[in-house]
Amino acid sequence: MSFIKTPAVTLESINPKVRKCEYAVRGEIINHAHRLQRELETEPGSHPFDEIVYCNLGNPQALGQQPITFFREVLALCEHPALLDRDDNLALFSSDAIARACEILDLLPGRETGAYSHSQGAKGLREAIAAGIASRDGFPSNADDIFLTDGASPAVQTMIQLLIRTEKDGILCPIPQYPLYSASVTLHGGSLVPYYLNESTGWGLEILHLKNQLEGASSQGVAVRALVVINPGNPTGQVLSEENQKEIVEFCRKDGLVLLADEVYQENVYAGDKKFNSFKRIARSMGYERDELSLVSFHSVSKGYYGEGGKRGGYMELCGFSTDVKDQIYKVASVNLCSNILGQILSSLIMNPPKVGDESYESFAAEKERILSSLARRAKALEDAFNKLEGVTCNKVEGAMYLFPRLQLPNRAIKAAKIANAAPDAFYTHRLLDATGIVVVPGSGFGQVPGTWHIRCTILPEEDKIPALVSRLRAFHSSFMEEFRD
Repeated sequence: MSFIKTPAVTLESINPKVRKCEYAVRGEIINHAHRLQRELETEPGSHPFDEIVYCNLGNPQALGQQPITFFREVLALCEHPALLDRDDNLALFSSDAIARACEILDLLPGRETGAYSHSQGAKGLREAIAAGIASRDGFPSNADDIFLTDGASPAVQTMIQLLIRTEKDGILCPIPQYPLYSASVTLHGGSLVPYYLNESTGWGLEILHLKNQLEGASSQGVAVRALVVINPGNPTGQVLSEENQKEIVEFCRKDGLVLLADEVYQENVYAGDKKFNSFKRIARSMGYERDELSLVSFHSVSKGYYGEGGKRGGYMELCGFSTDVKDQIYKVASVNLCSNILGQILSSLIMNPPKVGDESYESFAAEKERILSSLARRAKALEDAFNKLEGVTCNKVEGAMYLFPRLQLPNRAIKAAKIANAAPDAFYTHRLLDATGIVVVPGSGFGQVPGTWHIRCTILPEEDKIPALVSRLRAFHSSFMEEFRD
């Protein structure tokens, strides 16, 4: 007798929460780009472009950004301490990088990067980060409140997992938002409660709208546990004013919400009239101490001027959480033993870079300035380019690494998208990719006001490639609009 065996795991039998969650920045448009990349490699000349330009992901070093020399010197010495034993090797490194590496090695179990650390992160590295936070904000920071993580994303997921108990627990998230938040809420079985940023005021966050969304969720039986704020904004590129931040702090304090502050782009501020202020600094300057506001700040080594995404380093700082709650977070962190050690080291370095008087300071400062000033120029060039396209408007890029221009598409294009079973902005991005090799992400992957269409484009292509990118974009858009003109 023979039996027909069915697979132990099928799409229908896996966790439905996994099927439901989406992550647009590495979604279908990227899979299609990878297919085109392979075709270009196996059949040169098979497409009307000779390279794929990935403008979909905040991945600086993949697009040519150079790492910071001081950081890499310290990492090299920590990863291979034998280099410290020979004078001819030491001549290759700056004296402050050598000193910093020796200090860090003394903080690691067995003086090795290959050993597990404390599950919260090596204590000495957390102390270095706490000192950096205190220097940035002007208020004390405690190493025991810091959890080192493999980038900011696991920290975000840990907090959402902690807060969501049932589908009736909700998280207030900005729309547009970085899809990490919607995906995490979905995976953990909660309810995403959207609040819409105001595009007409430069993606402003309006407190009255927040209150209305909170009341609306409560009337439907959803217990809102937290408010997510991304500052500087992803995908929208705005930088919040200090006054707006104070309103947000007060809103969370009065309504007993945890403030989840995504601050991974804190070094990426390009508008001369704007400045990054951490929510912790804002709350402390308002006189609110630890027990008056529950605040989690997230940071990462992946963005800024360092762009070390592959190192997977980051941290979260907890404020206003009791010891017994932190013990539970520690228990969850312990399941993964610890975050990777090189990421931990790099997190301590970005919060304590070379200082005036250190041998590396001048070269470090020059590298940092060169990267940030180039990003500012690229942001302005692409912003201007989008605003010159027919039917496209793009708000000023004040910070972060992205533009989120709005597309006014012809009705015929919208109808063609419907026939293709695609959202209009997804239809546009696929046509753009096939014609030019430029990869951007449809705004529908981030959320947007119903009936509006956007794309997210990074500012990360190398500066000398921006003119050619703009030229290809302009030619495609003109052709597209002409093809579908009503």
